[in-house]
Amino acid sequence: MHQSIHELLEIAKEAAITAGIEVFKIYDKGNFEAYEKDDNTPVTSADYRSNEIIMKALTTATPDIPIMSEETELPNLEERSKWKRYWLIDPIDGTQEFIARSGDFAVNIALIEDNEPVIGVIYWPPGETLYFASKGEGAYKKCNIETKRINVREFEVPTEDVIMIAISRRQSRQKVFDRMTDKRVYQTLPAGSCSLKACLIAEGKADVFMRLGVTGEWDTGASQCIINEAGGSIKAANFDELSYNQRDSVENPDFVVLGDQRVNWPAIVQYK
Repeated sequence: MHQSIHELLEIAKEAAITAGIEVFKIYDKGNFEAYEKDDNTPVTSADYRSNEIIMKALTTATPDIPIMSEETELPNLEERSKWKRYWLIDPIDGTQEFIARSGDFAVNIALIEDNEPVIGVIYWPPGETLYFASKGEGAYKKCNIETKRINVREFEVPTEDVIMIAISRRQSRQKVFDRMTDKRVYQTLPAGSCSLKACLIAEGKADVFMRLGVTGEWDTGASQCIINEAGGSIKAANFDELSYNQRDSVENPDFVVLGDQRVNWPAIVQYK
């Protein structure tokens, strides 16, 4: 069975929404258990339920495509290196926000082909909002019955405009500001999960986001496709390219999500 990219995108969208609806029911009732994984990161019974729904949906619809998930055992690189394409999922991005009941959590599904994200789907359950993209076809936001194409904000004057920073509620603001070397004016927009902050940049509500700390490839796969198609980019904090399925570890380096590509971001965001 060989589905087109369009067909695979529809499969991913349906899986993300189905899982997101179930996750929101759990969230709304507060009926979940929270645990700590071996790497000291939180996970909940809702993460596992979302993972179960997505795994079943993708395995049924695309039995020939392997799946890598944050909540399943990671195959070794020797096995993974044989994958020409695979699904990359984060059943709940923003588990801390889910537990804290901020509402800033999302379901992420990406398709990686030849080590590059070619489909990205991010569903925000509390807002019933779907962000999605496929390579070469643009990025979109669907809320209620409206679907619209989204793009990063274009600066009127790339060297002077005020920069809007999407910033975590749980990250030190000072650490972020310490990296901003340009003397222009900055404003901040607080948000939750990594993927939702990336979506704020993709739809032009923020311009840059710095993630300092441990993340996995599932935290950036869907976001990278969406932000690329919206006219932005995601880079490692030293502005190298992110990699997918090319190392024993799937841990990301610190990374930055960047809007308008005419801006000289390396001169603004300092790597330390």
